[in-house]
Amino acid sequence: MRAGDAGAAAIWDALARVPDPELPFVSVVELGIVRALERVPEAAGAAAAARWRVVVTPTFSGCPATRVIEADIRAALDAVAPGACEVVTRLAPPWSTDAIAPEARRKLAAVGVAPPALRCAAGAPAGAAGGDAPAWRTVPAVACPRCGSARTTEVSHFGSTPCKAQFRCDDCLEPFDHFKPH
Repeated sequence: MRAGDAGAAAIWDALARVPDPELPFVSVVELGIVRALERVPEAAGAAAAARWRVVVTPTFSGCPATRVIEADIRAALDAVAPGACEVVTRLAPPWSTDAIAPEARRKLAAVGVAPPALRCAAGAPAGAAGGDAPAWRTVPAVACPRCGSARTTEVSHFGSTPCKAQFRCDDCLEPFDHFKPH
């Protein structure tokens, strides 16, 4: 294959194998950090190979892992399409925990991290343009990922990473992280 001729499927496959550095059992695609894969329009009369733009949005603008994530994405892209991809960071619309894929939510719970509840009302995506602010649901109690009990207590609003809070289950007494919804 010529450099840069990798198709969209090969690029998505490579991106799906890039782990989040703070949650290595979940990919940056599953977390919703990778927003889009866009074909870059070719210059007039150019017969060059396809060019691609990967759009990423960090989980929050001050995330300490942002540069590591971008470097890991670039390395994965260079492995399948050397020189054919660029990585662009877009902060708007902001990332939301609603972007986390169902499989990633299951993986979080499986390792003892309570996944965030979906916050956005049906039909009103977070950050939707052209109208009123989205209608938010009431966030339910945080369920213990180990025993499922809803009887939990927030011990600290700050957990192992800025994205998580520390909780304790009042039934099984186990501590656990909760991925903060935002």
